[in-house]
This record gives sequence, C-alpha cells and structure tokens, in this order.
Amino acid sequence: MNFKVTPNNLTRLEKIFGEAKYELRFEKGTFNSGYCVLEHKKVVVINKFLNLEGRINTLLDILSTMALDETMLTPESLKLYRQIVDNKNAADAAAAADNNDDTSIPPSPEQPSEN
Repeated sequence: MNFKVTPNNLTRLEKIFGEAKYELRFEKGTFNSGYCVLEHKKVVVINKFLNLEGRINTLLDILSTMALDETMLTPESLKLYRQIVDNKNAADAAAAADNNDDTSIPPSPEQPSEN
C-alpha cells in the first residue's frame, strides 16, 4: 500500500484504534517487533522511540492482522481500514503464488544417451 508518511496519516490510523475502543499507548519497553497487543484488554503499546515512519508502518502491520468490529468505525475510517486489510490479503496471495512457483516438480534426470 502506498501510504504517505505524514502526521495526518498517523492521526487517521490512531483514530481507527480509538473508534474500535482500543487504547493506543506510546511507551518505552523491550519490544522485539516494536509493539505489543493485549487483545483482551484492548490495549496496543507502541515503542515510543520509533520515528514517524516506524509508527505508521507498525500501526499498518497491527491493523492488517486485527479483526475489528467495522460497525464501530466511521465511513472514512472504515474505508481506510478496508484498504489496509485488502492490501494485506493481496500481498499474502502474491506471496502464496510465489511459494507455489518454488515448489514445482524438479526435472527428471536425463536419460543416458547411447553412442
């Protein structure tokens, strides 16, 4: 997805989490992936030391893996959320197609020629 790195786009992503009743926090911690999601408590913790691009990419990664209640989102947020999910599905399909190409049947050994 061609998503521009701007403070406004970060705000739009944060708004999706707020509308879905997730608490979004930017804190320091030891994160292997730059974030932590506590599903049952509806809390998402992002590494506060990430720059703007890192924050946006992290939120895009999280949104693409979460199943949010779409009825809670405003039309603008719903459109953006669906674009993120559709892009993730398209990327997964392309990756699966690439993997299928790699698992093709190996060529049979050549038959020895008689001279």
